[in-house]
Amino acid sequence: GHKLHGAIDVKVSKNATVGLLCAALLNKGTTTLKKAPRIEEVFRLIEVLQSIGVKVTWFDNGDLELKPPNVLNLAGMDVKAARRTRSVIMYLGSLMHQYKEFKLPYAGGCKLGKRTVAPHLYALEEFGVQVATKNNYYHATIKKKQARDVTLYEMGETVSENVLMAAALTDGVTILRNISSNYMVQDMCFFLEVCGVKIEGIGSNTLTVHGIKDINKDVTYAPSEDPIEAMSFLSAGITTNSHITIRRSPINFLRVELLRLEKMGCKFRISKTYLAENGKTELVDITTLETDNLKAPEDKIHALTHPGINMDNLPFFAPIVARAKGTTLIHDWSYEDRAIYLVELRKLGVDVRLADPHRVYITGPSKFEPADINSPAALRPAVIILITMLAAPGTSILRNIYSITRGYEDFAERLNSLGAHITVLRDI
Repeated sequence: GHKLHGAIDVKVSKNATVGLLCAALLNKGTTTLKKAPRIEEVFRLIEVLQSIGVKVTWFDNGDLELKPPNVLNLAGMDVKAARRTRSVIMYLGSLMHQYKEFKLPYAGGCKLGKRTVAPHLYALEEFGVQVATKNNYYHATIKKKQARDVTLYEMGETVSENVLMAAALTDGVTILRNISSNYMVQDMCFFLEVCGVKIEGIGSNTLTVHGIKDINKDVTYAPSEDPIEAMSFLSAGITTNSHITIRRSPINFLRVELLRLEKMGCKFRISKTYLAENGKTELVDITTLETDNLKAPEDKIHALTHPGINMDNLPFFAPIVARAKGTTLIHDWSYEDRAIYLVELRKLGVDVRLADPHRVYITGPSKFEPADINSPAALRPAVIILITMLAAPGTSILRNIYSITRGYEDFAERLNSLGAHITVLRDI
């Protein structure tokens, strides 16, 4: 129930970093990723890399150095760590260049319903990769070929990164169509350019990749800041009706979200743009201003591929519209189960009506109240519960917070730096 105040810096993108940890296997030299986030998802991928022989050094300044061995030890892969992250599926696109066959454990991650890997398999087939699904693992066999023109079955982020890695070390020119233009895909493109791969059309849905035969150089790359973390702090500021500044926010991946918030009556100031350390991504500082009399949007809120509302940003509208007068429809069409988690907000005094597994109606303004809740096994729904708790009077408890630590570094401590009152108890 405390107001927030002050300023916070957005950290480096989780999703960009995990993709680049997979892409680092394309490089026989040393790869350094600057200011890598210390989060559980990154820890799991590092455990996998170390188990197959990659030397990993994490410096005090946050830089992460990766040195691969001459030959990877895939037989020694830490299967337990691999199964705790969905990102492991992106090793298909990097390992296909080194082996004629290999095995990968099934992908894990958030529990958000059935999440097909078919788009990955269809795209990689074009490069000569055949994947058979066995008990608890994927068995890949490779007969590499030039894929001249590839249309993705689905415009997904991880499949876009996978196919970019496939094209990067496939000699010749590959045209990739229906590819995501989202932030982590752009970071992957910028990294591959540093490695010597020429890519045309970055930021569009058609990329032309001039593949090379080999990458063997020491490279340093600075992934950009995380637009989803920026939206998390925006949601916390607006839900608690606070005046805070979110510095280093990637504006081109937040424009539609900010427009929708503005039409609800939210007020904020936006600084002039400046460049991230990668020299490519535009950043701004966003200051939320105290705003009363928020109104529910006239239209439903739903996510779209970039440049629409980001899939991961959609849940952060829930605690905000709970403050607004009127009824809002949130349509989470992409996951079977994620919208169901929003029903947990009822325990915090929010009027939530579940229409079906994809749609919820939230009617406000809510009179928030404290609660004791077990955290969902999904990252963003867990965070929106925490954000709603920030606006509730009294003491709330959120248990089993591993799902939050998968994607956020020192989240409670950083919220406390803005005036929140959060105590992390390791034994609950």
